[in-house]
Amino acid sequence: MKKIMTRFGEVEYDPTNVIHFPEGLVGLEKLHDFIVMPNKKEGPLFWMQSVDDPDFAFVVTDPTNFFLDYQVRADENERKTLQIGPEEEYFVLSIVSISTEKEITLNLAGPILYSPKTNTAFQGILEDGKYDTKTPLPKVEPQK
Repeated sequence: MKKIMTRFGEVEYDPTNVIHFPEGLVGLEKLHDFIVMPNKKEGPLFWMQSVDDPDFAFVVTDPTNFFLDYQVRADENERKTLQIGPEEEYFVLSIVSISTEKEITLNLAGPILYSPKTNTAFQGILEDGKYDTKTPLPKVEPQK
């Protein structure tokens, strides 16, 4: 087990569970290794804590919890980056942001694809213009 000091305090982690981003994140190319930390509150959100820079962490979620029709298909090159074959599973995650007005948004234009088999991930860019980097959560109508 290894330890790092983060804004959450001292965190102990198993190096075999580190998620590796070979290319880093968009705009953060020097950050390659992260650990997943559960959110203190129950729910679909969890933290990704950088091992390379213990001051950097962000919240992610499965976007299909909020956008049922959201789909991202990994192409052959993306599967090579993830080190997986054509039938092997991967997960799609979105980075969560909260504005100063307390509006929660998801980055649907820059999804993270993650292979649990290889603990490898990367952040892609969807260039079709269909999604935004700050997509507000759908409004929920109160039940009557």
